[in-house]
Amino acid sequence: MPFAGAQSFPNVPGVVIDHLPKSSGNYLGSPSIVILPDGKYVASHDIFGKGPTPQHTHVFGSSDRGKSWQKIAELDSLWWATLFVNKGDLYLFGTTKEYGRMSIRRSTDGGRNWSSVDEGYLSTEQGFHCASVPVQVFKGRVWKGMERNVPVTSWGNFQSFVASAPVDADLLDPKSWSFTQRLTYHKAEWKPGNAWLEGNIVMNPKGETWNILRVNNLEDDQAVMYRVSDDGRTADSTTVKFIKLPGACKKFNIRFDPKTELYYTFTNYALPKHRVYKRERARNSQVMLSSPDLENWTIRGIVLYNPDVEKHGFQYVDWQFDGKDIVIASRTAFEDGMGGADNQHNSNFLTFHRVKNFRKYRTPDEWKSLLEGVSDFVVLK
Repeated sequence: MPFAGAQSFPNVPGVVIDHLPKSSGNYLGSPSIVILPDGKYVASHDIFGKGPTPQHTHVFGSSDRGKSWQKIAELDSLWWATLFVNKGDLYLFGTTKEYGRMSIRRSTDGGRNWSSVDEGYLSTEQGFHCASVPVQVFKGRVWKGMERNVPVTSWGNFQSFVASAPVDADLLDPKSWSFTQRLTYHKAEWKPGNAWLEGNIVMNPKGETWNILRVNNLEDDQAVMYRVSDDGRTADSTTVKFIKLPGACKKFNIRFDPKTELYYTFTNYALPKHRVYKRERARNSQVMLSSPDLENWTIRGIVLYNPDVEKHGFQYVDWQFDGKDIVIASRTAFEDGMGGADNQHNSNFLTFHRVKNFRKYRTPDEWKSLLEGVSDFVVLK
């Protein structure tokens, strides 16, 4: 059963949407959140681990702007999925299982009832990978970054590509979708890093479509990007370039704020005092960043933090603009009075957070010292 609010776990930051003790052998992953046209919130997560119900997605609703949550649906054969709204309908776009088929599901009643898995296969092949990265709508198309892991016998053999479809098309029909060719990460030539994954499809200030991806490496602050044709059919390998983005060796979501004309994201930037730890597993902070051009990033402030790196984490966050605020769904590892999280990666909570007045947000006084010594990026005071 889901927990209706933070009072169930008063020491956990934010509002608890769902919880699993580590004794279950299962963990909560792939957080996603969306705001429906009627103002209600919907959030989701999947289950991973070795317990009895992996590869399911659980869906929750809130009618009080995130103060309390109720479980409204559970979908089998759905993993790594992103919530999004198109033409008034709610969708989840992911895979059928770990490295399964591409799959999309639709709800016409705000997330309580969903189309079947058989109605939304977008591939006959297996081996696909993604995360709860944004599904974007621009240029008359729906866009999502995807990968295929070839072979699936080991992690990191990700071929990056982009899926897109016309906004007016039947998104459950595989014939509606176009896919770029799949690009391979050149491990020997592109250093540092040995894999790219979890791509964000964005439109830059020039109106060009780009895919910006996490780079798995030891340096923490490298992302990679390449251009995509406007018709969604071609990924231009000649445009591949690396950029500095704080915390980009872990998953991040990028969205554009039209009011300030800035791109925003949240990352697990490894703070200076924690850089002695393995940076890919330093997930104990969430830092808000912004950029005018997708290539030069500024640290706006620390939003979530715990000093323990081993057992605490706020990771894989999905988020949405909500007027002057930003609302966040986080895969959270935190003390629960039941033995705590298995580790920072194997999270035991799905939590909700609100960044109030985000355009003016700055790091709280008690955390300002954590940013001392940052020299590679501008830090707003």
